[in-house]
Amino acid sequence: METLTLEKEVESQTLVRFPDCDPFNHLNNSKYIDYIINAREDQLLKYYDIDIHKMVKETGLTWVVAQNNISYIVPAEIMETVTIQTRLLSFNEKTLLLEALMWDKDKTIIKAVMWSKQAHYNLQTKRSHQHSDEFMDFFKSIHYPLPDNMLFDERVKSLKQQNIRQWKQAI
Repeated sequence: METLTLEKEVESQTLVRFPDCDPFNHLNNSKYIDYIINAREDQLLKYYDIDIHKMVKETGLTWVVAQNNISYIVPAEIMETVTIQTRLLSFNEKTLLLEALMWDKDKTIIKAVMWSKQAHYNLQTKRSHQHSDEFMDFFKSIHYPLPDNMLFDERVKSLKQQNIRQWKQAI
C-alpha cells in the first residue's frame, strides 16, 4: 500500500445470472449479499492491490462479517448489468463499516443498499485482532463517511427519495 491518492468510492459491474434469481426473475434476496461481497473483494484487488486470500495465507488475518443491514429498493432483474459501488463509512482498531450501493448499469436507479460491519480476525487465535498501523493509515486515506453520521434507516429513506427524483426527471 503506497502513499498515493486512492479512490474513496470504487465500483464494478456484474451481470445478474439466471441461477441467482427467484421465480419472478428478480435477484434472490440472499444473492444481493453474495454479489456485493464478491464485488468488494474484486475492488480491493483492483483499486488497492489488497489480495485478501493471499493475506490470510501469509498472516492468518482476515475480516469476518459481524453484521449486515440491507434494504432492497428496486429489484435487480435477470441478465441485467448492475453497478456495485462501495465505500468505507467508518473504522476503528478492530472493525470496519462498509457501504455498498447496487445501481442499474448507468447508475440512475438504486437497487439496494447494504451496510456491512466487518471484524478484523485472527484465524490462528480465533479472536478479533487489532488493525496494524499500516491498515489504520490506509483506512484514513479511503475513509468516506456520510454527512451528519446518518443512520441506516435515514440513508435508505434518502436513497429512495433520490430514486423518486430520478424517475420524475425521466418522465
